[in-house]
This record gives sequence, structure tokens and C-alpha cells, in this order.
Amino acid sequence: MRRLLKWAAAFLWAAASLAPLFATAAQVIDDHGVRSQWDAPPRRVVSLLPSLTETVCALGACDRLVGVDDYSNWPPAVSTLPRLGGLEDAHVERILALRPDVVLLARSARVDERLRALGVRVIALEAMSMDDARRVIEQLGRLLGREARAAALWREIDAGMARVAASLPPAVRGLRVYFEVSAAPYAAGESSFIGQILARLGVANVVPASLGPFPKLNPEFVVRADPQMIMLNDRNAAGLRERPGWSGIEAVRKGHVCTFSPAEVDALARPGPRMVEAASIIAACLTGPTGVSRDRAS
Repeated sequence: MRRLLKWAAAFLWAAASLAPLFATAAQVIDDHGVRSQWDAPPRRVVSLLPSLTETVCALGACDRLVGVDDYSNWPPAVSTLPRLGGLEDAHVERILALRPDVVLLARSARVDERLRALGVRVIALEAMSMDDARRVIEQLGRLLGREARAAALWREIDAGMARVAASLPPAVRGLRVYFEVSAAPYAAGESSFIGQILARLGVANVVPASLGPFPKLNPEFVVRADPQMIMLNDRNAAGLRERPGWSGIEAVRKGHVCTFSPAEVDALARPGPRMVEAASIIAACLTGPTGVSRDRAS
């Protein structure tokens, strides 16, 4: 019996000593379907996509970042980190010199295959929809050992969206909106995270989900859709009336055009922890001086 008790005690001690190892082990599946096993959270992280940088920091792991892409600028703490290029021109030598445990990047990043070939552990994550954004937050939470924080972060985002939606007047509901991403024109469709924020706020996106998340449109499409509100980058607003046929669009005719500053565009274009801020920016557009809600309520 004593021998059995000793064996049981030894087993329990061994199990307890291994518990931290199993508690930190995690499997992450990236957007290429690549599975990676992590016995401990990475301590040295490079992020080559602003939305991933922001999510790492929102999960409480900003201190693990050792380098970021040229466009990561939030939170302010990342401004002092080494800059490593962008989607098309990431600096491989600089990345290697930082000895990262993992490199986080977009699915479309050109440097992905080269880094993997060099033996660097890479995780590709890129959100197009709200579901994607939630998945990315969950995967990064698993990778960084911040699963509970990831779950809480998503609850905060969801609750924040609900608060912003509830703050809008009934006159906004059903408003036909065109959200331009760039002047080609590329637009935010219904299936994009921006389109889904619009839907959450109760407005109608004139760009259907069938065209994809961020489709390039024939400018005539927007003329035919005749949106009541146009939202776009302030750099692209100057020649709006000169676009063929656009002077007849209701939003242009009545001056219901919202323009966003570069800082606002950053918040709007990054699917991650600042999506509530993005919703607030859109809500301010809908109810502000150029908004339609006052006209519709009168």
C-alpha cells in the first residue's frame, strides 16, 4: 500500500510539474491552412500588418513586438519599433536580424514563402469580414497565451457596436450608402467588415455581397445605384462632381458626402480592436453636418 501511495504521489507531482507546459501549448491554423504547434507563447514577434499589430497590443502583448511594418502607427508605443517595409517590400535581412520567434503577416504578403524557406516561423492572417476579424483575434489569443483576453476583446467589440447602433436616430435606417475605399473606384461591399459595420448600424450598402468584399466597380454602377450618402477618403473627394454622371447622384446633388482624414481612414480600414471606433466615425458621418438623418426626419 505504501508503495502504491508513493507511486500515486510521484505521478501527481509529475503531472503538476507538466501542467504549465500543457497549459501553454497551442495549435494555430493560419489562412493558408498551415498548422503550427506552440509549446510556449512566442516572446519575439514581428508584425507586418497594421491590424495584426493593433490586435497583438489589444491582447496585452505589445511588449513582445520587436518590429513592425511601415504603416503600423497604433497604439503610439509601436512608433519606436524598427520599420520593416510593407506587403510588397518587406526587408528580409532586417527581419532575420531581429531573431523573431514568429512573423505575423497578411495572406497576400510577398515575403511569406521566402521567410518560410529560411526557416522562420510565419503565421498568415488577414480579415475581410467580421467573422474573419473574430477568428484572427481568437487565433492570436491562442498563439500569445491570451485566450481569455481575446474572448473578452470580442465581447467588448460586439457590445460597443451595439451601443453605437442604438445611439443612431430612426431616420438613418435604410439609408442607401456608398463607401469608397479608393478612387479606382474600389468599394466596401456588403460582405466586407466595413459593409457589415454599415449593416450593424442599420443602413443599406449599395454594393451587394455578390460582388465580393472590396470589388472594383464600373463608375456607372454607382450612378445607377444613386446612393443617398457617399463616404470616402478626403483625398478622393475633390473631383467627385467631375466624375461622369456623378453630379446627378442624390448624395452629390444634396451635399451628403462624408470625407475621412488619414487618421480616420486608419481606424476604418483595419479590422481589429478599433472597429468600434470605426463604427463611431461612420455614425458621426450619418448624423453630422453632411448627414442625411436631419433631412429625412423633417
